Amino acid sequence: MNAADFVHDLLVQRFGVAMAEIRYETPLRALRMDSLALEELRVLIEDRLDIDLDDVALTSRDTVGALVAAVDGKVAA
Repeated sequence: MNAADFVHDLLVQRFGVAMAEIRYETPLRALRMDSLALEELRVLIEDRLDIDLDDVALTSRDTVGALVAAVDGKVAA
């Protein structure tokens, strides 16, 4: 599974986001991802993919594409 599919699956299954709402250009805040939800998402990604996202500064203003790129960059490293 690639980073985009992984992030999409987490957003749908864990956070109840409709798949139709998830596009690369969509800001995370438009998916109702506040700071607490973003932290939970970060921990889930780190645990399941065994990566460290501590140096990635994501906010609700960032897009789904930025999140996928950050995850993809860590997985590839």
